[in-house]
Amino acid sequence: MIVALVAGCSSSPQPAETKFPEKPVTIICPWAAGGGTDAVARGLAKAAEAHLGQPITVVNQTGGGGATGHGAGVSAKNDGYTATIITFELLSLPPQGLVPFTYKDFDLLMRVNMDPSALTVKADAPWNSVQEFLEAAKAEPGELKVGNSGPGSVWHIAAGLLEQKAGVKFTHVPYDGAAPAVAALVGGHIEAVTVSPAEVAGQVQAGNLKILGIMSDERIEQFPDVPTLKEAGLDVVFGTWRGLAVPKGTPAAVKDILGAAFKAGYEEPSFEEFAKKAGLGLAYQPADEFTKFLDEQSVRVAEVMDALGMVKK
Repeated sequence: MIVALVAGCSSSPQPAETKFPEKPVTIICPWAAGGGTDAVARGLAKAAEAHLGQPITVVNQTGGGGATGHGAGVSAKNDGYTATIITFELLSLPPQGLVPFTYKDFDLLMRVNMDPSALTVKADAPWNSVQEFLEAAKAEPGELKVGNSGPGSVWHIAAGLLEQKAGVKFTHVPYDGAAPAVAALVGGHIEAVTVSPAEVAGQVQAGNLKILGIMSDERIEQFPDVPTLKEAGLDVVFGTWRGLAVPKGTPAAVKDILGAAFKAGYEEPSFEEFAKKAGLGLAYQPADEFTKFLDEQSVRVAEVMDALGMVKK
C-alpha cells in the first residue's frame, strides 16, 4: 500500500525545474558602437560567455543622452535574458525630468568600472597643484574657464562638485563630448577640464597637458605621481561608472547565475588586459555594495545639479 502510494505520488506531474540560460543573453548598451561603454560591454560579454554557457550579444539602443537604452532595459522582460550596461546618466537624467525611471527600477548585478575625474590644465599653466589652481579661482571668481563634455554631463557635475567643496566659482564651458573639451584646453581656449584620466592620457604623455589632481580614494596606477584631491584636503571622490543590471523582478536564482558568470568573466586575464590597455579603472562591486554606492551618489549628484540650476522643479 505504501509502495503504491509512493509510486502514485511519484507518477503525478511535477513542476519542471527552471533551467537558465537555455538561449543567448542580450546586453543592451545605451551608447553607440565603438564608444567606451560599448567596448566594456563587448569585452565583458566575450569573457563571460564560457562561464554562462550561452552566447552573449550586445545590442546598441542609443538616443536621448542614454535615455533610450536605459528605458529599454527597464521595460524588458524580467526573465534574465536581457541585461543592460548602465551608466552614470541613470543618475543625472531623472533630476532633469528627462526620464520617468531611476536606477531603482533595475535589479543591480554588479559595478564593472569607475573612472575618476582628473583636474587637468595645460603643461605650461602657472599652477602646479590643486591648491594653487583653487587659490587662483578664489582670487578671480568666474575667470577660470573649465570645459566639460556637455550640460549635465558627468564631467560638468564633477566641476560643479569641486566648486561646491572648494567654495570657488568657475565659468563652465560645455562641449559635445570630452574629446573636443580636451582639444580646446590644448588650444588654450579654456583653463582646465575635469574629464577622465584616460581622456587626457595621450596629451599628458605628449607633454601638452598636466594633471593636478584625481577625484579618487587612492592614487591610480596609470598616474601614480598625481595626488588625489583628498590629499589636497578636499573630500571629493567622483567619476563616471558602468555596471550591469536586469529588469526589476528578475528571479533571484537567475540573477545569481548571471552575476556569477559576469564576475568570472570580469576576473578573466583577457578582460583585465583589455581594461588596462583602454585605461579603464576596474572597480568591481557586488549588487549590495553597488546599490549602496548608487544610493549615496544619487543624492550627491542631485545636490550638485540643483546648485548648477539643472534640476526640474
